[in-house]
Amino acid sequence: MRRLLAARLMQSLVVVLLVTTISFFLVRLAPGDPFSYAGWNISPTVQEQWRTQFGYDKPMAEQFVRYLASVSRGQLGYSHTLHQPVATAIAATLPRTLLLIGVALALSFALGIAAGVLQAVRRGSMVDRALSSMLLTLYSVPDFWLALMALLAFAYWLPIFPVGGIVDPVMHDYMGFWPAAADRAKHLVLPACTLAVLIAAGIARYQRAALLEVLPMDFVRTARAKGLDERTVILRHALRNALLPVITLLGLLLPAVAGGAFFVEKVFSWPGMGLLIANGVASRDYDLVTGSVIVGGVMVAVGSLVADLLYAAVDPRLRTG
Repeated sequence: MRRLLAARLMQSLVVVLLVTTISFFLVRLAPGDPFSYAGWNISPTVQEQWRTQFGYDKPMAEQFVRYLASVSRGQLGYSHTLHQPVATAIAATLPRTLLLIGVALALSFALGIAAGVLQAVRRGSMVDRALSSMLLTLYSVPDFWLALMALLAFAYWLPIFPVGGIVDPVMHDYMGFWPAAADRAKHLVLPACTLAVLIAAGIARYQRAALLEVLPMDFVRTARAKGLDERTVILRHALRNALLPVITLLGLLLPAVAGGAFFVEKVFSWPGMGLLIANGVASRDYDLVTGSVIVGGVMVAVGSLVADLLYAAVDPRLRTG
C-alpha cells in the first residue's frame, strides 16, 4: 500500500509539472498579451512599459523559469484583469467549483450505479433496452448543448429554476439561514444535474458490464443456495465486487468533469473556476489562466489518488503492498 501511494504521488507530481509546462506555453503562444486586450484603452508606449515591468519582453524560456520559481514559493502570479493575485482569485472561486463537482459526482454515481444494477438485473428486457438507448443518447450529447437545453427548458419555458448565478443578487443578503440555503440550492440544481446526467450515462454502462461479469460467479450461486433473497444477493454480494471497476472511474472521470464544468459554469454563469478560466482566456490573462490550470491539474491528480486509495480499501489484496 505504501509503495502504491509513493508511486502515485510521484506520478501526480509529474502530471502537474507537465500541465504547468503545457498551459504556460500554450497561452503565451496565442496572439496578443494581457495589455493588448481589446477592453483596455492603453497607449502603445504604456503597453511596452508594462510588458517590461512584468517581464513579458524576456525570452519565453526565461519567463518559464521565473514562473516555476514563483510557483515553488506558492505564488501563482498576478491577474491584470481582476487586479489581484491569482491565488486570491482562485481561493474565492475554487470552493464554488468543488461544490458543483462534488454534488454532480455524488448524483452521477448514485444514478449511474442504480441504473446499471437495474439494467443488469433486467438484462434483455424492455427496461434494459430503453435505458440503454436513453443513456447512449445522453452520453453522446455535448455538455454545453445539454446545459443550454436545460436552461431553455427549466429557466425560460418552465421558469422553475433561476437563469444563472449562485444566489439571488438582490434578496439573498436579506434572507434568513434556511431561505438563503434554499436559494443557493435552487441555483445549484440545473448546473449540477446537467453534469450529473452526462456522467451517470457512462457510469451506468460500466456498472452494468461489471455486474453481468460477477453474477455468474460461484460465490453468487453459493449465496443463492444458502437461501438469501435476491435483493441481498445483488446488493451485499454481487454489487460489492462489481463496484471495483466503477471506483476506478472516479480518477478517470475527474478530467471530464472538470472540462464539463468549464462549459456548464459559463452557460449558467456559475462563478467558479470554469468561468474564471473562460474570462481569463478571453482577456489573455496569462497568470490567471496558467494558475487556474495548475490548480485544476492538482485537483485531478488528487482525485486519481483518492480513487486508487478507495480501490485499495475495497480490494484487500492491494493493502499488502
